[in-house]
Amino acid sequence: MSQKSTNHSVKRRSKVLPKLTKNDLGNLIPKRGGKIAPTVSAWLMKTAGWRTVGQIPNIPQAVVLALPHTSNVDGVYALPCLFALDIKISIMGKHTLFKVPVLAQLLGWMGIIPINREHKGSVLQASIDKFKTGEPLFLGLSPEGTRDYTASWKTGFYYLAVGANVPILPVALDYNAKEVRFLSPVYPTGDIDHDLPKIYEQYRGVVPKYPERLSQPLQDVNQSPE
Repeated sequence: MSQKSTNHSVKRRSKVLPKLTKNDLGNLIPKRGGKIAPTVSAWLMKTAGWRTVGQIPNIPQAVVLALPHTSNVDGVYALPCLFALDIKISIMGKHTLFKVPVLAQLLGWMGIIPINREHKGSVLQASIDKFKTGEPLFLGLSPEGTRDYTASWKTGFYYLAVGANVPILPVALDYNAKEVRFLSPVYPTGDIDHDLPKIYEQYRGVVPKYPERLSQPLQDVNQSPE
């Protein structure tokens, strides 16, 4: 199935999920501990007409998937959502950025984890090691790896979850419903061909900013029978 033939064929299916606020988060979930940011961010989300829905299991560690990612604007809605929930989702950044003390403090507050990407295999193992410390950690990744159309996902997130023995928590950004959705966690079995379709299926009906850039796995699930 070609990208061109599916540019405007994303199915719209309403998913009724409960509204999610910071008061719904369990005690084990990593939090920022902010006071002003959640209030301001919740107001921004409401003003923009967006809301956060779904459920987050009360667990201290997970690999969090951010999908679909088709525009730089995605972060404009995703970040206020995270701040409004007061949830801390970390991402990986180049270790060289942390050489400046003041910048390092800011990056740490933002939840960015220093990773040395120069050595092959080091990113995956370093990420697994972060989980192995036992500290609360929700690590956010974008398996599409680009804001443009891609024929497949990068699968490092899956092997990270397997190696760290943590669940995969899918999160969707739906421009049609104006929702940031926390979906059901998937506990990897080690059989990627069995587990990936479970993740794909949860994104059925999700409409990105630019549907023509939707990755092929998500185009396929939207074209397949329910």
